[in-house]
Amino acid sequence: MTKFKIWPAVAAGTAAGIIAGMVKMGWENILPPRTPARDATNPPQKTLEKIGFSSQAAHATCHYNGHDLPWPSYLIHYTFSATFGIGYTVLGHYIPVLKAGHGLAAGTAAWASAHLMVLPAMGIIPEAKEQPVEEHLSELLGHMLWMWTIDAVGRTFYSRFPSTKE
Repeated sequence: MTKFKIWPAVAAGTAAGIIAGMVKMGWENILPPRTPARDATNPPQKTLEKIGFSSQAAHATCHYNGHDLPWPSYLIHYTFSATFGIGYTVLGHYIPVLKAGHGLAAGTAAWASAHLMVLPAMGIIPEAKEQPVEEHLSELLGHMLWMWTIDAVGRTFYSRFPSTKE
């Protein structure tokens, strides 16, 4: 067995988080978690506003192919996802239980802690009992798929680094 290499794990986790962020964003196009009215200011935009950014800055867009894309939301989304990808890939080596179910357990825990506790406590989203069942379903399944993707992509990328082979 080869020795665990931290920098390949960080690189693999970053790539896995970015790719999984794309998967999660695609999932939300299939099963949107919020109504259009609630999505007028999405959680990343609301977070930016809560920490002091103006509404104009939080809702800034760039234009691409006829669409106005909310780049600050994307920046928050992908930074969050890459950070979790790194944490999962690195910490999962030292604390293997974090990788139970190839990320499904971690995805469930991430959903529960974020969407049932932290985000409501911060006033970013409504209290859990006030969220519609469609939101819970989309977010739970989306977080499970997101972390499963981080697991699959992270393991694959890590195993392909030459320095991780015997």
